[in-house]
Amino acid sequence: MRKNINSYNLYLLRVMDKSKIFELISRNTEEIMTSEDLHTLLDNQEKIKHYIGFEISGKIHLGTGIMCMSKVKDFMDAGIEASIFLADWHAWINDKLGGDKEVIRNVATGYFKEGLKASLKCVGGDPEKVNFVLGSDLYHNNDKYWETMIEISKHTSLSRILRSITIMGRKEGEGVDFAKLIYPPMQVADIFIQGINLPHAGLDQRKAQVVAREVAEKLKKSPLRNKKGEIIKPVAVHHHLILGLGKPPMWPVPKDKLQEIWSSLKMSKSNPSSCIFIHDSPEEIRKKIQNAFCPEGEPEFNPILDWTKHLIFREQDTKLKIERPAKFGGDVTYESYTAVEKDFLEKKLHPMDLKNGAAECIVKLLEPARDHFGKGKPKEMLEEMQKLLITR
Repeated sequence: MRKNINSYNLYLLRVMDKSKIFELISRNTEEIMTSEDLHTLLDNQEKIKHYIGFEISGKIHLGTGIMCMSKVKDFMDAGIEASIFLADWHAWINDKLGGDKEVIRNVATGYFKEGLKASLKCVGGDPEKVNFVLGSDLYHNNDKYWETMIEISKHTSLSRILRSITIMGRKEGEGVDFAKLIYPPMQVADIFIQGINLPHAGLDQRKAQVVAREVAEKLKKSPLRNKKGEIIKPVAVHHHLILGLGKPPMWPVPKDKLQEIWSSLKMSKSNPSSCIFIHDSPEEIRKKIQNAFCPEGEPEFNPILDWTKHLIFREQDTKLKIERPAKFGGDVTYESYTAVEKDFLEKKLHPMDLKNGAAECIVKLLEPARDHFGKGKPKEMLEEMQKLLITR
């Protein structure tokens, strides 16, 4: 089965227009490091291998499930071999789920894997065409991996590693145990040992991707090579980080604090009231969105506009219907995010009307995930996950 999928991916890469492939890879992203390197991969018709890694750390929300998986679907549609890395060792190092390695591994291969598959269904992808890799399986009896990790460490300064702990959700300068300093070079080694030339992550993982590109041409153990045998750098793709539903800690946000505040406001499962989980009920979704921060006429740090742009209007043929009484303008249907934002800025679209319309779109979007976790083994996995989080 896997061989047939890979053959089909190579076929798509050969027959699809290069500009279309580039558009699929780059849309709804914040950064590509670098566009020139990506064009080179496409011009040379290199086999492109994608990967995105996830810490195993609780229930899956819109950011992990829909934002990430919509990009995975883009790569798949472009004929790229896509893989999802279940980073159980990284979760263990970062003290997730009580720091219990066996619990983490069970959740990774159970609830978490099922959740990502369900999320891919929500955005129209085929989870059977994605390769799942468990960290423990990759590392087991794999001397070359550990040699690669050490070689990466030898080419990376301690100060760079200390700055890179932000990829774990830690603050730069925060006191951490020594194990956490191993986390960044391990994440970089994951790329090279799997031969990944298109690593993909949220913008919060940028520092790891920068290290990967910096060390790429220095490695002797597991360097990336093109089909000519030349050593190349991985092309890193960073998708957008969607906002949580809460209000910024300072408002208005000072210009010198924009990036810092945005990162602190990204959707996080540690604040359940400010995020939507993929299996939330319609009532829970509506209630959370109704309570969201959404100041009238203000686009900055507005989570409802952010979701409308990056989740609802992620496909070109999307429509957003707003139902409202005739005295408030009557029903209106938007066919582009630009039109939504224009009316919102001009205060022709009230925050509560936008919230109601967006909530119905999210309810519909997540229907496959609710169905998936509403019965059978997946339902049991979710119930076990919820019990586990209570006891932790």
